[in-house]
Amino acid sequence: QVRLVESGGGSVQTGGSLRLSCTASMYTYCLAWFRQAPGNEREGVASIDHDGTTSYANSVKDRFTISRDNANNTVYLQMNNLKPEDTAMYYCAAGWSSGVYCRRRNRGDFASWGQGTPVTLSS
Repeated sequence: QVRLVESGGGSVQTGGSLRLSCTASMYTYCLAWFRQAPGNEREGVASIDHDGTTSYANSVKDRFTISRDNANNTVYLQMNNLKPEDTAMYYCAAGWSSGVYCRRRNRGDFASWGQGTPVTLSS
């Protein structure tokens, strides 16, 4: 089991930016960020494969950027132009799937999860 520790969440005004970080206890192929707002299903926001291939939900495309530092087993989520609908608990996830199984951001493809970091938007 991979241990994941997220950081970087907080409260920010609409239009602002935040950078989330997640450090894993070991290297894994696929890393992703999910989010869950109260009353909603957990959704895959972005993923990055071992070869750097990225995938984004349409709702965050062109605003969020996922990246990884393999030397430090860390994945980042740079979030720009934040909107009230981005308010949620953000979770880091790690899995050994690759290719389409990483790009599709399906919860079932990820075996390890962090505890989550909250992101709150204020107008």
